[in-house]
Amino acid sequence: MKNILILADGSMAKHFIEWVGRKRVADNKYYVVTYTANTIPENMAGNITHIEADPTSFSKLRTIMEDVKYSNIFIVMENKDDARYSLKNIRLVDDKVRVILTNLWDDDEIGRDEEENVTILHNDEIMSAHLYDHLPNVPVVAQNVGLGKGEIMEIHVPFGSTYAFRHVGSILQRKWKIAAIYRDEKQIIPNNATMIRPNDTLLVLGKPIVLDGVYKTINKRIGLFPEPFGQDLYLIIDFRYDQENVLLYLKESIYLLDKLEDKSLFVRIIYPNNFALIDEIKTYERENVSIAVCYDEKDIKSLVEYDIQEHDVGLVINSLKTFEQEDLREILYSLKKVVYLFGDQLLYNIKKCIILMDEKEKMESISSTAFDVSESLNLELTLADFDPEGEFESRKMTIDHYETISHIFNMDIEIEQKVANPVRELSAMEDILQIAPFEKEFGTSNIMRFISTRVQDFLLTTKRHPKLLVPFALGDA
Repeated sequence: MKNILILADGSMAKHFIEWVGRKRVADNKYYVVTYTANTIPENMAGNITHIEADPTSFSKLRTIMEDVKYSNIFIVMENKDDARYSLKNIRLVDDKVRVILTNLWDDDEIGRDEEENVTILHNDEIMSAHLYDHLPNVPVVAQNVGLGKGEIMEIHVPFGSTYAFRHVGSILQRKWKIAAIYRDEKQIIPNNATMIRPNDTLLVLGKPIVLDGVYKTINKRIGLFPEPFGQDLYLIIDFRYDQENVLLYLKESIYLLDKLEDKSLFVRIIYPNNFALIDEIKTYERENVSIAVCYDEKDIKSLVEYDIQEHDVGLVINSLKTFEQEDLREILYSLKKVVYLFGDQLLYNIKKCIILMDEKEKMESISSTAFDVSESLNLELTLADFDPEGEFESRKMTIDHYETISHIFNMDIEIEQKVANPVRELSAMEDILQIAPFEKEFGTSNIMRFISTRVQDFLLTTKRHPKLLVPFALGDA
């Protein structure tokens, strides 16, 4: 049981006493000292004892403090001189007890000489902070929790946010964490597969400077691909496989860069062995295109990971052969980055994005990115439900999900259902960008592939169509 002494006078003190009466803390007992009328509420809780006395009187306050051992003393008084004398009297009786004093007068001299064990609450600062929190586009941070410096933040997810309709596990959370989601006046403790929806409120933890960036990203509208996976583009050119097409790959990457808003392209050349070609590549450098060459072949994996973190990369661009080397696929999967794989069909000629139906959770997880990409590149978007058995009913919820997002973001989507082998249908298509979940493992054994109709078993066996691999989250692993 902790005993709390409150020296009370005025309207704020009255509201404070009412508050502690409503918010009952079983292990606290309150002693309220008043010396003016109308400070005590009509109905007081049973754990509050009223003492009528003048705390500016040293003898009376000493008697009160000697009768009971107090762990905390609150001074909530309207008169500045009364508050000052009460604080001095407390210090004469006990200079170790913790004192909380409300400074209503914007006077920095109050309590200045009594800094040890005294907490000064400036009324104007507290009110200004609360008013500031109600401004639009301002994050709400915990004032009295943790360090109180913004490491705990509450963020509302608006309609059109880049975070809307994404699974928590598909978002890389380095130096920050989504701790809780509030939806329809209920708290959700999220796992990897929990989907963030418009109008959710996220409780996030992390370094204040990181959370400031997260807040800005969440409040950005859709159409800023590749966010929230990162800001910029990263082209990896491996001279062992890409020399023949390197200039074409670079031009396609710059074309993609020019389609996006306020992005930069960082080009990393590995295994260089053609210096004339490197010189030609460097002629493409400009303000938002930078090129770097790595001559050390020892630890490409660490270099790539460093580049991605250093440049806030959201989209990694490379050829299919480069993607399969140096454990690059595993690195990009663990970092939750979107990957663009070049195809024989050039990006300039692409007219449509297509998603082949897969498992419900995967389809939901990549949906927001699919709409974002199609809008950013001004491409049509098709959700293709090709099934040899014609079992379309089981995927009705996924189609409803895509149609809902289409209405919310006012973007068109074509839903195509057909009794057909999806692999054959895809092979016959022209001028498409295939959007697919970024699997940890692609493909199956060569024998099983002959009878498989799963698109992911064939995804990396051909480079006919360019591909966009989007991170997703399943389960709680």
